[in-house]
Amino acid sequence: MPIRQAQPPDFIHVHDLITELAHFEKAPLEVITTPETLERACCSNSPLAWCWVAENTDGTIVGAAVCYVRYSTWKGPVFYLEDLIVSESHRRSGWGRKLLTAIIEFAKKQGYSRVQWQVLDWNQSAIEFYKQFNAHFDGEWINVHVEN
Repeated sequence: MPIRQAQPPDFIHVHDLITELAHFEKAPLEVITTPETLERACCSNSPLAWCWVAENTDGTIVGAAVCYVRYSTWKGPVFYLEDLIVSESHRRSGWGRKLLTAIIEFAKKQGYSRVQWQVLDWNQSAIEFYKQFNAHFDGEWINVHVEN
């Protein structure tokens, strides 16, 4: 059950997983990326993001994690986990643990001060999963954004 960095042919499958996640999060119309935009972001000479995939023994991509670097004025460079996705048919099979462990190990090797991410307050199964990693949950901050 290998975890590896995504290669150009993988991004169509990664995009399918992102679409599946958007449906799960009740926001299917919010996805405007394409496999091509993901590939450009992750495979350029100066990548904006990194992507790992979980590949089943038959070669099927069953999970993915997409991350990028953000900068904290207090903590320095932080590795931000944008999405950790395991296909519904492969959840509770160890893929999420393998993906998150790979991300945490990568971040440590690169010298990032922490790995950070968000989870929806109603996604109790994800919250319980993250607790297994001794994740810290911050209830004080409110997410804010402006659409362009």
